Amino acid sequence: MLTLAEVWEAITGKRPPYEQAEAIRFTEVVVDSRLARPGSLFVALKGEQTDGHDYVRDALQRGALGAIVERQVSGCASSWSATTRRAPSKAPLTPICLRAKHSLEALQRLAAYWRSRHAVRVIGITGSTGKTTTKETIASVLGMAYRTLKSEGNYNNEIGLPLTLLQLEPEHQRVVLEMGMYQMGEIAQLAHIARPQVGVVTNVGPSHLERLGSLARIAQAKAELVEALPGDGYCILNADDPRVLAMAERAPSRVMTYGLDPASQVRASNIESRGLEGVRFQLHYEGETLHVKIPLLGRHSVHTALAAAAVGLVEGESWEQIIAGLRDISAQLRLIARPGVNGSTLIDDSYNASPDSSLAALNLLAELPGRKIAVLGDMLELGQYEEKGHALVGRRAAAVADALITVGPRARISAEEARLSGLPSDRIISVKDNAEAIQALRKMIGPGDVVLIKGSRALRMEEIVAQLERR
Repeated sequence: MLTLAEVWEAITGKRPPYEQAEAIRFTEVVVDSRLARPGSLFVALKGEQTDGHDYVRDALQRGALGAIVERQVSGCASSWSATTRRAPSKAPLTPICLRAKHSLEALQRLAAYWRSRHAVRVIGITGSTGKTTTKETIASVLGMAYRTLKSEGNYNNEIGLPLTLLQLEPEHQRVVLEMGMYQMGEIAQLAHIARPQVGVVTNVGPSHLERLGSLARIAQAKAELVEALPGDGYCILNADDPRVLAMAERAPSRVMTYGLDPASQVRASNIESRGLEGVRFQLHYEGETLHVKIPLLGRHSVHTALAAAAVGLVEGESWEQIIAGLRDISAQLRLIARPGVNGSTLIDDSYNASPDSSLAALNLLAELPGRKIAVLGDMLELGQYEEKGHALVGRRAAAVADALITVGPRARISAEEARLSGLPSDRIISVKDNAEAIQALRKMIGPGDVVLIKGSRALRMEEIVAQLERR
């Protein structure tokens, strides 16, 4: 993978004076010392609770050839100073410590350098909800024609995105990257590192409203991806979201729209949800109509499929390749049906929650047969939208669910709104944590019941799924 010479050049802008630096190769870059293996380059990052410098020795003992650090640490055979661009006076010995002013900035410089060394097309995805499923579906579609690298798990921030780019190999032809944000400027920074040619914006919602203060500012933050695209690139916009569609005015690139709106370039009609069997719909593009069935759950998944189809089209794929990618079951990631105890079915949507995604999950629940139980946890970072968002979800839960369990203090707003909207009080239970929810559910669920589990990531509601899943 990366040579010491390349790492030094990426961080300092100049080549080191030693031929031996070309021969020292790092097999991977890690930020967790427990993942270090022989040949790794460990980057010591300072976090809110832990400091990676405390684990440099552990990484080196596990076989790491070197570390990027901000201060002097023990265990290194040679030390290089990126702040002064000074290499040691003698040829390098391993393990090596490269001192930088900021380790995170060094990691990002390294990723940008490595990306620039690869003739690869990058697709960036952002939005308030649906980023990860959209990323997975796009990667599935592109994988039918190209060797595709995608960001894994929650690698969508200033640390995760560089780590994904540092996995690039010469054989990769496409990279699909999820781009998350907490503050203004973060997506612009990620785009500067990744240099995407295609950008997809799924929607604008109240996620992170607590930090950014208004939906207008959230839209402005998401539009940073659109503004970063080159003139010969493409921005792919959800035409059913007015805030997203308005980003077309900011685009220096070409624009393609998708959605249910008849004016969308890539459009769906005659949508038919088949419950746990997926969704059928007609896909329209430039006079062509295709009949499509996808394994994703819920009507809202059609937007995911349309975005992926649009990317496939701008990347030159055939309809045969696009449809094959949409049908690939591996595209389903977050919203999963699992067999539950006592003959029940669990709809595992526990990864995260916002008002929009919770309403979509409840709409799916409404389409399924059997007694419906909604387990809804707190939705975090909604700021001034917190009460309204939870109330909105509570009203929909009352219309859909036969029983409601809420987890956490904020979700009690949903419980109260469900009661006011007509769901009987004896069918509503509010608990403080997952353990109490599990206890209540064990007494409640039976054969044929469908149980939706949904809440913000911090609540770790996958614990409920793990305890109630039938092994």
